[in-house]
Amino acid sequence: MDRRSFIAKAGFMGAAASSALAAPAIAQQSPKVTWRMTSSFPKSLDTIYGGIDDIAGRVSDATDGNFTIQTFEAGEIVPGMQAADAVSAGTVDAAHTCSYYFWNKDPTYAIGTSLPFGLNARLSNAWYYQGNGNALMNEFYATQGLYGLPAGNTGVQMGGWFRKEINTLDDLRGLKMRISGLAGKVISKIGVVPQQDLAAGDIYAALEKGTLDACEWVGPYDDLKLGFQKVAKYYYYPGWWEGGAVIHALFNLEKWNNLPKSYQTVLADACAFANSNMLAKYDVKNPQALKAVVDQGVTLRPFSQEIMEACFQAAMAIYADLSKSNAYFKKIYDDQVAYKKDAYLWMQLSEYTYDTFMMIQQRAGKL
Repeated sequence: MDRRSFIAKAGFMGAAASSALAAPAIAQQSPKVTWRMTSSFPKSLDTIYGGIDDIAGRVSDATDGNFTIQTFEAGEIVPGMQAADAVSAGTVDAAHTCSYYFWNKDPTYAIGTSLPFGLNARLSNAWYYQGNGNALMNEFYATQGLYGLPAGNTGVQMGGWFRKEINTLDDLRGLKMRISGLAGKVISKIGVVPQQDLAAGDIYAALEKGTLDACEWVGPYDDLKLGFQKVAKYYYYPGWWEGGAVIHALFNLEKWNNLPKSYQTVLADACAFANSNMLAKYDVKNPQALKAVVDQGVTLRPFSQEIMEACFQAAMAIYADLSKSNAYFKKIYDDQVAYKKDAYLWMQLSEYTYDTFMMIQQRAGKL
């Protein structure tokens, strides 16, 4: 064999060997992974449930289908209010849910979604993404066998539906109200009887039968779909317990840690998209839904200053007590409050002043 023929064949063999060796490395970087992810919401609520579809779609597209997330609505595998337990136990790999649904296990869960008189949506995103929020919450979630990422935000919510007009604190005493998170503990301080174990699909029937006197869910778009305007004609605002409710993607901690770094990045990016997309959907859909609600004879009412002040004081007292007994709660709550104090210095000069001026123009018919 001449020298040129030998070199050519050797080069071909070397390239073939190199290709054969490279394939397992590539496969190892992009393995086939299939997860199951449960939602705490029904498919009929396309805004809030839609976050789970955003996550699954983005992950599949970014990995050419190598990382597949099968999605399930509340109740298909586990009830919505048991989603976090299912993830911790490994029954499912992940959940799209509200952390505060599980506050009875530990009040720190409540901070993950929203505390009464907490952050609005914009400040929540800032605290999670550029402040200490995500790191601090995941320090806590790790004790529960979880890893979490923001994956949706409703914006500030409505204050709920009432079968009768509420003007004073006395009007609230004894009312049975479906309400989520630590807000139930707050309103119990002013005499309301909270009902916290009702999922979205069960609220209407309870309100219609009178086993509930009031309820809250999210805001006009979702509430209209659930039909609350048919059985309660007083719609109050604002939802002081959910100034910017964060919906989380919660992952089994071991499963998250075992993902390739590239898949973790893809999953984090998908959750960030779901987070911003959900808020955008609500901001587009809620105004039209609010008009529809009013057209059906609903009366809009603000909570009185007396009620707002009483609830605020009750919330502050509860946080002080929890901070004495729960180290994780205190650590995360103190950090959030410190951020909020500084953030409002800027917000009142910028957003508040600008938005107030523009709202005056809108009310004057100039827009």
